[in-house]
Amino acid sequence: MFTGIVTDVGEVVSSEGAQGTLKRLRIQASYDPATIALGASIACGGACLTVVAVGPRDGGCWFDVDAAAETLALTTVGAWAPETRVNLERSLKIGDELGGHIVTGHVDGLATIVAREAITAGDNPWGPTARFDIRAPAALARFIAAKGSVSLDGTSLTVNTVAGDIFSVLIIPHTLAVTTWGERQAGDALNLEVDLMARYAARLTEAGAAE
Repeated sequence: MFTGIVTDVGEVVSSEGAQGTLKRLRIQASYDPATIALGASIACGGACLTVVAVGPRDGGCWFDVDAAAETLALTTVGAWAPETRVNLERSLKIGDELGGHIVTGHVDGLATIVAREAITAGDNPWGPTARFDIRAPAALARFIAAKGSVSLDGTSLTVNTVAGDIFSVLIIPHTLAVTTWGERQAGDALNLEVDLMARYAARLTEAGAAE
């Protein structure tokens, strides 16, 4: 379980295996390797992946994860190559601050950035914010509501507007600086996980209508 609050940006250093079967990826991060156990779950770009090997390096650690066929088919993980930067989050511990929203790390599908607009506010010393218009897959659009939560590439964000299958989010200067959002442009694919409560609310509504 995660919160969608990114704690590091890792970099893929190797990717081995075949698309559609199994890929093993090595990711370097700034985490202390002594705090990562084999079998631990780490959200990598929003996808919950299991650590199968870990070791130290200058400035932090490296860890290996395996991505199976379904993950490769439903997420951006299959396209990751050396030098790809990915948002990372360690799994939630009892007593941790729930700063975002409840995120499972089970990616529902791929969203696509339609447009990026820089928004400056006068002489704002903290840099520009950015507005992203994003297209959700048709089957997932009904779970996205204005002022609701959504996880995109492992980042917990508040939905600003919704029009059909297009929704918008605003990214503040801090988030642009400490996650991969600063690099994102129109046409990029994003790992999308809809809000867990929205999914169950829709399921309950459907069940009630069927009675």
